[in-house]
Amino acid sequence: MSKRRVEKTEIEWKAVLDPMEFAVTRQAATERAFTGRYWDHHDDGVYRCTCCGDELFRSESKFDSGCGWPSFFESATPEHIEEHVDRSFGMARTEVVCTGCGAHLGHLFDDGPAPTGMRYCINSASIRFEKS
Repeated sequence: MSKRRVEKTEIEWKAVLDPMEFAVTRQAATERAFTGRYWDHHDDGVYRCTCCGDELFRSESKFDSGCGWPSFFESATPEHIEEHVDRSFGMARTEVVCTGCGAHLGHLFDDGPAPTGMRYCINSASIRFEKS
């Protein structure tokens, strides 16, 4: 596991994140499908970590997977994302987290489009958009 650049207490995170952002990024919750601010978002720009601001995804890799969450076929900066095995809910999935602060972002699946075949299924609450 990489060394985190941003370390805060639970109280400090609660002071800077809204309740959904806190639940998703710090407690690995999942927002309901088709409810997040970016699931149907199409502007050009960069998606950054809600907690630390690291660049995670770019609009060029975003696609409509039909799942109700923002989906990307590749990360903008691979060193800003870690993958972990998630065995919650009786499944084996790949969780993706921000290396800068440990924020839960979502999950990675191998059912995405070319050129990678991957689908980063990301909670809107874990990212903030910066328009180009």
